[in-house]
Amino acid sequence: MESILQYFPELTSVQRAQLAKLEELYKHWNAQINVISRKDIDNLMTHHVLHSLAIAKVINFAKGTRIMDIGTGGGFPGIPLAIFFPSCHFTLVDSIAKKTKVAMEVAKALELSNIDVVTSRAENLKEEWDFVVSRAVAPVSKLMAWTQKNIHEGGINNLPNGLICLKGGDIKEELKPYNKWATKWKIDDFFEDEYFAEKYVIHIAV
Repeated sequence: MESILQYFPELTSVQRAQLAKLEELYKHWNAQINVISRKDIDNLMTHHVLHSLAIAKVINFAKGTRIMDIGTGGGFPGIPLAIFFPSCHFTLVDSIAKKTKVAMEVAKALELSNIDVVTSRAENLKEEWDFVVSRAVAPVSKLMAWTQKNIHEGGINNLPNGLICLKGGDIKEELKPYNKWATKWKIDDFFEDEYFAEKYVIHIAV
């Protein structure tokens, strides 16, 4: 929690309490349904929660913004973002039911009323959102192919509606087809932990 409060001192007491419960909740559920690698569960707050909140460093989602989290797994980046942006609505999507069960149970335990959890492949969804967010689920080309139909143009935020994804490593080739619409931020410009070296937030406008 200390690292999160260091970078987000504006969090309310409710948000702090919700974030503080995440470690216990994920350790409980991860022992039953493995959604985070066993060796990484002890790094949950930095490697998963803080990493998810890197998105909050590039966009301050306006009230009423609708966001789909594709390939959410156990709820990342959707659950930390839903805590951070309680006036926005998040739809957490994954095709694997045991993973969505964990996301659903964690959201329920935190009393997050701004989350829906859906077990489905993203390409089967017809609804529209302002943004699609994702955390290292697939190459950008696949994410765009699966979800571009679900993002409506325009928007009310400081970034135009589109895809926001967390990626790592050398992504030059991956982004080439989208250079005209893409913006990239280095996460280690926001957070000092060495874990974030060569990790990025990518925004692609639709």
